Amino acid sequence: MKFGVLTLGPVLCWVSACGQAPTTAAGKVDGNVVYGTVNGTELHLDVYEAAAGGGSHPAVVLIHGGGWTSNDKSTMLGMGEFLARHGFVGFAVDYRLFQDGKNGWPAQLDDVQRAVRWIRANASTYGATADRMGAFGHSAGGQLAALLGMEDTRDNSDPALAKFSSRVQAVVDVSGPSDFTTDHDADASAFLARFLGATYSAHPEVWREASPALRAARGDAPFLIVHGTEDQDVPMSQSQELLDKLKAAGVEASLVKVNDEHTFKTPAARRELALQSLAFFSHNLAGAQ
Repeated sequence: MKFGVLTLGPVLCWVSACGQAPTTAAGKVDGNVVYGTVNGTELHLDVYEAAAGGGSHPAVVLIHGGGWTSNDKSTMLGMGEFLARHGFVGFAVDYRLFQDGKNGWPAQLDDVQRAVRWIRANASTYGATADRMGAFGHSAGGQLAALLGMEDTRDNSDPALAKFSSRVQAVVDVSGPSDFTTDHDADASAFLARFLGATYSAHPEVWREASPALRAARGDAPFLIVHGTEDQDVPMSQSQELLDKLKAAGVEASLVKVNDEHTFKTPAARRELALQSLAFFSHNLAGAQ
């Protein structure tokens, strides 16, 4: 199944193997912390506390890819460790997956917005600063991260989190699809109709509201968009469109093109992505080390 050429299977792993438990010498790791419960299903995150310790540190929400249907927070282990070593608190989050016709859009957006608000409510517990928060996402996670920098809370039904914003102050979008209305084939259109709950012809507004490039507006968080020049899964045109729409709206945004595939397989590409992300978050989340 592909979105245009977006394969729904590949995942960006920052370690040699995915699915392993988080362990790091960078700082304390709290695994499988419950940040919410929806219809009896617990939602979990892993916390990578800043190695520096003491004081309060900027936070970054880490959102995995997998076509909204697969993978989990463990694929963000390496980035969580990397950011923790450089004075950030990383929060790698799980969200409900679209499987067997269940958990269709916008369940995923609701979950990551809930995660941001929960992190703000509990920031002091993990040495994080509630008003200095970024989002990093790859592929499907990039689409979710982008919307965290654009949209206010969609579901505000939880009174315990009602006073906390779900917007982040900086976004790194890695190879994320940004416009569901273009660049895809018939199979992807059929998948998106199931995932979004309607065909484009029946409810085009649903497809547009889920498309970050079509939601760009003045006041959005600054963006770093990173895309592989050899990406055969998400077209480069998706990132270019997002960049163009953000700039047209007066939003600070840049696009970095890396010589690699969708999943950034080479060490050189991963190093470039990590360093570009670190520099961006350090610049935009005041007080980052």
